[in-house]
Amino acid sequence: MIDNRNLIVVKCGTGGVSHEAVADDIAALRRAQRSVVLVHGGADDIDELASRLGVEQRRMVAPDGVSSRYTDDATLDVMVLALAGRAKPRFVTALAARGVAAVGLTGLDAGLLAATRKRAHRAVVDGRTVIVRDDHSGRITRVNASLLHMLLAAGLVPVISPPAVAEDHRPVNVDADRVAAAIATALGAAHLVMLTASPGVLEDVEDESTRMARLTLGAEAEPASDGAPRVSGGMGLKLVAARAALLGEVPEVTIADGRVATPVLKALTGEGTRVFLSRSEEVA
Repeated sequence: MIDNRNLIVVKCGTGGVSHEAVADDIAALRRAQRSVVLVHGGADDIDELASRLGVEQRRMVAPDGVSSRYTDDATLDVMVLALAGRAKPRFVTALAARGVAAVGLTGLDAGLLAATRKRAHRAVVDGRTVIVRDDHSGRITRVNASLLHMLLAAGLVPVISPPAVAEDHRPVNVDADRVAAAIATALGAAHLVMLTASPGVLEDVEDESTRMARLTLGAEAEPASDGAPRVSGGMGLKLVAARAALLGEVPEVTIADGRVATPVLKALTGEGTRVFLSRSEEVA
């Protein structure tokens, strides 16, 4: 059995985040007998491969301003190829070079990630809200925690990415930040670290010196409380995921800079933006 107090879930993408620095930190954590699960996306890899294959990439913007990738049939194929065939081997081989035994998985493997297919989406197009029905995306409903416990108990580092398996047994795109939150919740992780190409959550997205050391989110409403900024796009999704993890009783959630040396270790020692729920404002 693993000790949940020593379990860390790290989420990172490939845009601006150094996979070599992340691998260095995971190796250091493993030497310290900490268990680690690495969840990754790979927006840049998906975009690059789509461009090479001539597959147009589009975004959907929800009425609340959160943007997501429009995943038609061709984009779903590109996404699976890019994450499983390009991004994941990069992380697994970097860990192997540091003596860390890692196993690469998508949510399809052994039913690791189950999801409910979204039948319709509301999106804003030219100022009007429309219904989109041909997007292959879903919402995580279950994590095969027993599989991850088995791998962690064997001393392995699971390296996980979308897609997930929908109820019709076909793959669906799921947001990697939400995947990380779901896994951290299912495993009872002590800390969720989300690395990004930013020092943390910024009060002014144009000014990196405005990093917020702590951010308190409302337990239900999307806008954050305590003077939190209005954010959209990738950071908006990270705050949605952070809220989900906190509601799932993950004790600590940090959004931190993945561009620096020792990004995970710095996040664990207080750098970045620590995120809380309004009901837990008393937490220091």
